[in-house]
Amino acid sequence: MLETLFSFVLATATLAISPGPDNIFVLTQSIVNGKKYGLATVAGLMTGCIIHTTLVAFGVSEIIKQNPSLFFVIKLLGAGYLLYLAFQVYKSDAKIAFSTEGVEKKSTLQLFKTGFWMNVLNPKVTIFFLAFFPQFLFSDSISNVVQFYVLGGLFILTSFIIFSTIALLAGSISTYIKQNAQIGVYLKWAQIIVFIGIAALILI
Repeated sequence: MLETLFSFVLATATLAISPGPDNIFVLTQSIVNGKKYGLATVAGLMTGCIIHTTLVAFGVSEIIKQNPSLFFVIKLLGAGYLLYLAFQVYKSDAKIAFSTEGVEKKSTLQLFKTGFWMNVLNPKVTIFFLAFFPQFLFSDSISNVVQFYVLGGLFILTSFIIFSTIALLAGSISTYIKQNAQIGVYLKWAQIIVFIGIAALILI
C-alpha cells in the first residue's frame, strides 16, 4: 500500500515539475504580478483538480462495481493514452519557452478564477485522471471512492507544493532555465519515462 502511494507521489511530482501550460502560466504570473498572484493561480488550479477527482472517483468506482470487464477496457485505453502522451512529449521541443510580454496584470481573485476554469474546462485533465488514477488503487478493503479521493488529495498536495515553490522562486527559476538549456531535456525524458512506466504497469 505505502509503496503504491509512494510511487504515485513520485510520478505526480515528476509530472508537476515537467514544463507544461499550468506551471509555465504560474511562473509567468509570478514574474509579472508577484509571488502572491502566482500562489492565487496555483490555488485556482488545485481547486479545479477537486472537480476532476470527484468525476473520476464516482464515475470509475461505479464502473468497477457494475462492470469489471469495462473497467479493464478503460485501463487498456488509459495505457494507450499514456503511451500517446509519451510520444507527444518525445516529438515536442525540449526547450522551455516562456514569455512575460503582454501578460495582463490581474487581481488575486481574477487569477484564482482563471486557474480554476483553466483546469475545470480542460477535458484533457479528466482524461489524464481517468488514465492515471486507477493504476494506483491500493486496497481491497477500502472503498474505491475513498481511494480515489486519497489519490486526488495526494495529487493536489504534491502539485500544490511544487507549483507554490515555482511561484515563490519564479525569478531564480526563470534565470536558471535561461542559463541551463539542458534542464528541458532532462525534464522531457523524465516525463516520457513516467508515462511509459505507468502504461507498462497496466499492460503487464
